[in-house]
Amino acid sequence: MKAHDGMYIDGAWRPAAGRDTIAVVNPADEQVIAEVPAGGAEDVDAAVRAARAALPAWAATAPAERAARIAALRDVLVARKEEIAETVTAELGAPLPFSQAVHAGVPILVAGSYAGLAASYAFEEKVGNSTVYAEPVGVVGAITPWNYPLHQIVAKVAPALAAGCTIVLKPAEDTPLTAQLFAEAVHEAGVPAGVFNLVTGLGPVAGQALAEHEGVDLVSFTGSTAVGRKIGATAGAAVKRVALELGGKSANVILPSADLAKAVGVGVANVMGNSGQTCSAWTRMLVHTSQYDEAVALAAEAAAKYGDRIGPLVNAKQHARVRGYIEKGVAQGARLVAGGPEAPREQGYFVSPTVFADVTPEMTVAQEEIFGPVVSLIRYEDEDDALRIANGTVYGLAGAVWAGDEAEAVAFARRMDTGQVDINGGRFNPLAPFGGYKQSGVGRELGSHGLAEYLQTKSLQF
Repeated sequence: MKAHDGMYIDGAWRPAAGRDTIAVVNPADEQVIAEVPAGGAEDVDAAVRAARAALPAWAATAPAERAARIAALRDVLVARKEEIAETVTAELGAPLPFSQAVHAGVPILVAGSYAGLAASYAFEEKVGNSTVYAEPVGVVGAITPWNYPLHQIVAKVAPALAAGCTIVLKPAEDTPLTAQLFAEAVHEAGVPAGVFNLVTGLGPVAGQALAEHEGVDLVSFTGSTAVGRKIGATAGAAVKRVALELGGKSANVILPSADLAKAVGVGVANVMGNSGQTCSAWTRMLVHTSQYDEAVALAAEAAAKYGDRIGPLVNAKQHARVRGYIEKGVAQGARLVAGGPEAPREQGYFVSPTVFADVTPEMTVAQEEIFGPVVSLIRYEDEDDALRIANGTVYGLAGAVWAGDEAEAVAFARRMDTGQVDINGGRFNPLAPFGGYKQSGVGRELGSHGLAEYLQTKSLQF
């Protein structure tokens, strides 16, 4: 696709206020593929004003009509699925089959789910002598990351639209082309002017301006816990609603009764998908001491199969960061059984699929989010030990439990301090709430819980 040299504001592409641009780089070959405007406070202000002006009419639109617009948006995404996949592959580096299945496929599912929810959600209820209305929270400032560039946009914009909110989106600077394509899709779907607005720009400039803007009622941010803290502080000072989906260091707990080969194989695959650039990846594999050596051998074998099949990391900074974590793991005494810090290719931001054994819970690679294709195997003595290790980080986003008996796995999962747990490899459900405990965030995305984030309540007494 051809990059737009402007912002999508009030239903049209218009020139940016300044002349600064952002170079979009293909991480597979390090070539600049496009440039987009780097917007600032002036662009953000124009977008927020457009969203504010469009709010009364959109908020008053019948839920069935909002549902029809979201369904139309979903249909455009379906029609442009190949183009979406190719765009994500060009700017993120994900292999094309993964982009087709996940980066294009999942947002289509999520958009469809919100077309359904917009039509069926109970926006009013009777409680005794009161009628309680669920009304849109207002203008939403959505700040999205690069790792799932379209999914993260749709997971914020679709529920906001369903709720009757208007939106200003500031996408990640590494993947703005996918966001521009989404803006085209919104336009094609007939969403009224001003309801959705796009400003491309740098996080500390455009993102900060959006989070601080007095015309924004809710800031929804997905990204690092460090940036989330700043946005939370900014929003708190203005008594503004906030939804934060932040980092993770999820535990994959394999109980002794589990199918070990399957649990290890799926566990490694979970971390290698998207080159490990997934906040909910099961980066800590917890194995009973009696099965540990076998699990290490299985994990090393599984990682070796990936070879060249995983894409590069998104940029040079991320590449250096992940390799630095691998070096730190070695320095702290973890044992490399697959991969390592050496770049597997001369060009592109590639990192080899890496597996660490002999990792102890206090090591850096077991505590901090690496955001690369690195899995750490940690041994445990008994279930209480496994639970202590699983819960022993500042994060609580996702996790997995494997056991021969489903009830045994569920009992363990209920004791985990985390927002989402897959039991014996449970499938992704676009209607299930996603979000974290502890420093993994505030609020939920997806399904009816995700829709509720964009609503506020009013009660009338009779």
